[in-house]
Amino acid sequence: MGPWPTEHSPLPFRLYSYTIVKKISSGMLFVTKKIFPVLWFGFLAFFFVTVVFARHGKAALPLMPFLLVPILMAIFGFFLMKKLVWDLADDVYDGGDFLLIKKGSDEERVELSNIMNVSASMLVNPPRVTLRLVTPGKFGQEIAFSPATGFRLNPFAKDPMVEDLIVRVDQARRAR
Repeated sequence: MGPWPTEHSPLPFRLYSYTIVKKISSGMLFVTKKIFPVLWFGFLAFFFVTVVFARHGKAALPLMPFLLVPILMAIFGFFLMKKLVWDLADDVYDGGDFLLIKKGSDEERVELSNIMNVSASMLVNPPRVTLRLVTPGKFGQEIAFSPATGFRLNPFAKDPMVEDLIVRVDQARRAR
């Protein structure tokens, strides 16, 4: 395990004697990546099993539509979660001129000068920030995470943390 702050550490957390890191990823990712899929697939399995075992009586409904819909929803949900949720980094910390990224038990330090592009998709759930790297690292050419966002009245407003990251990445690339 690396020098990571715990869930109970005060933020910003002092990592080294001169470096202060701040968590910029969402704290709700556990719910999104673990709990929601269990609820989604659990409900579909419950519906499927209920339809299979509840078919009795004189006016039994045709079985195929009631079995086909949950199967299609499970397939759709799997690919949607694979594309939008399960690829997100667990934790991302901003260290000023670098980002510390954690996925499971793996950790990687990404210098801002190694980031080619920062793109934000804030109108999806969960919101996503994708970092495209100049030199691929442990997590590949692209790293996606869900940013920590507060309540906003204007859903179309730009996220100040993402805008600041874009400016700092551009400055780091120019200084290279």
